[in-house]
Amino acid sequence: MNVKIKIGQRVKELRLAAKMSQKDAAYAADLDRSYFANIEKGGRNISIINIEKITIALNVTLQDFFNNDDFNKHARGSK
Repeated sequence: MNVKIKIGQRVKELRLAAKMSQKDAAYAADLDRSYFANIEKGGRNISIINIEKITIALNVTLQDFFNNDDFNKHARGSK
């Protein structure tokens, strides 16, 4: 799976767990709502700075963000 899609899915998963709309999460992260929507769709090559903004807005750490089966499979060499 493409890393942009993995990140987008993780953002959406965490946003829904936080019970936030895309609009509210984008506002909290100081990002445009349409940009945020494109991140969730896997259509953006997002910077680590913006990932950090999103994790702060969703009240999770960067470690928690990447502590996910989709990311860990790759780290262990599985595909």
